[in-house]
Amino acid sequence: MSGCIDLNTIYLAVSIKKKYMNRKLMIAGVMIPLICLALVSCDTARIYENGYLVKVGDEAPDFQIKEVGGKEYRLSDLHGNVVMLQFTASWCSVCRKEMPYIEEEIWQEKKDGDLVVIGIDRDEPPDTVSKFKEETGVTYPLALDPGAEIFGLYAIKNAGVTRNVIIDREGKIIFLTRLFEMDEFNEMKEVIYRELEK
Repeated sequence: MSGCIDLNTIYLAVSIKKKYMNRKLMIAGVMIPLICLALVSCDTARIYENGYLVKVGDEAPDFQIKEVGGKEYRLSDLHGNVVMLQFTASWCSVCRKEMPYIEEEIWQEKKDGDLVVIGIDRDEPPDTVSKFKEETGVTYPLALDPGAEIFGLYAIKNAGVTRNVIIDREGKIIFLTRLFEMDEFNEMKEVIYRELEK
C-alpha cells in the first residue's frame, strides 16, 4: 500500500534520533561543567569599569620604575607619599591636552609637599619619551613602560590611555580616572589635596 506508513521505518528513525540526542546530551552534560570550571579557574583577574584590573581600595601593584633620565626605584619605595601615576603616550592627543593641567594645577602646586607625580609612558623608546616631555613642557618625571607591562598591572593591555591612578601614603588606590574631563579632573585634584593634608 503506497499510502500507508511503515511502522518499522518510523520506529527505526525515532530510535536513531533518540540515540543521537542522548549522545548530544551526554556530551553537553560533560562539557558544560568543564567549561564552567575552566572559566572560574581562569578568572584570576577581574575587569572593572574602563578596563581597569584594579579598583579603589586595592593595594597598588608594585613595579620597578625607570625614569627616562635613568633614575630607578620601586613604587613601594614611595610609601609615605601621595602618588599620582599618569598613564600616557606621545601619540595620545587626550594625554597632551591633560598634561599641562597636571603640571600647573597639581604638580607645581603641591610638588614641595609629599606628592610624587610620575608619567608612565606606554611602550615607547627613551628618545621618543624625552622628546614628548620636552614638547609638553612637563617637569614631573616620565618613566618607561616597555611592552606596556606596568600598564598591564593596572588595566587590560588593549585598553587606552590617558588614565590616572592616585595612591595614598599607605599604597592603597584612592582614585581612578579615564580620559580627560574637567569635572573629573577637579574631583581628582580635590582628592589629592585632601590626602596631602592628612
